[in-house]
Amino acid sequence: MAWFRKDKTGLTPQEKKNIPEGLWTKCKSCGEVVYSKKMEELLWVCPNCDFHFRISSQKYISLLLDDGYLDEYDVNLSSQDPLKFKDSKKYSDRIKQAQQKTGKIEGVTSGMGKIGGIEVSFAIMNFEFIGGSMGSVVGEKIARAIERAINNEIPLIIISSSGGARMQEGILSLMQMAKTSALLAILAEKKIPYISILTNPTTAGVMASYASLGDVILAEPKALLGFAGPRVIQQTIGQDLPEGFQSTEFFLAKGFVDCIVNRRDLRDTVIKFLHYMWRQ
Repeated sequence: MAWFRKDKTGLTPQEKKNIPEGLWTKCKSCGEVVYSKKMEELLWVCPNCDFHFRISSQKYISLLLDDGYLDEYDVNLSSQDPLKFKDSKKYSDRIKQAQQKTGKIEGVTSGMGKIGGIEVSFAIMNFEFIGGSMGSVVGEKIARAIERAINNEIPLIIISSSGGARMQEGILSLMQMAKTSALLAILAEKKIPYISILTNPTTAGVMASYASLGDVILAEPKALLGFAGPRVIQQTIGQDLPEGFQSTEFFLAKGFVDCIVNRRDLRDTVIKFLHYMWRQ
């Protein structure tokens, strides 16, 4: 039996070092290991369980907008440190580090573009920038995106991915909820459509304001949605929470989300709604 005499030694340390990192990706939901290039082709959706990995704001721009082009506005707006806030580090240092890490100035990217040939005012949260949190500049950029939709009489598209209002700016961040909601009321009065797209996660102050006020609310599968965390809610009401609480599927069953859309179908779905809702 020749196989008894085979060398059973594993890879040498040098051979292990030569294996490229990031070649494979393990699904956070089902544990399936998938070739990373294959995941890129699938738009970072697990082929086994349909789990949607978080992707960058630039990938959504490339996926949704015609030719992947966004005419970006308000590029140089950047947060200050009005409260001189400091926890484990200074807020001003956190902003600088986030800018260096992401190459973004703030937690939202906004501008004008076209989807299916229809001009839209477009904004997308940058979750990689301090968890996509909403400070005064994020609120201002969202507000200006709404105003562009009003002034130009074009549909509004906002993709949300956020941990909520930015605590380092205190009441200034919470004020953005009222500001953006008031402008969306004006948009609704003018009968200009607003499509809100929820991705994983969309929570807290963002969910309690513009993310939940769309004429149509779309959401990716298995996203975390909600306001407060489940443990806080459970302790407050003193009851066990239903299975799947704060998932996209739970929100759909309760009528909060209009449609669950696989990322591969997101562009076509948005185009269909725009053609249905908007005068040509």
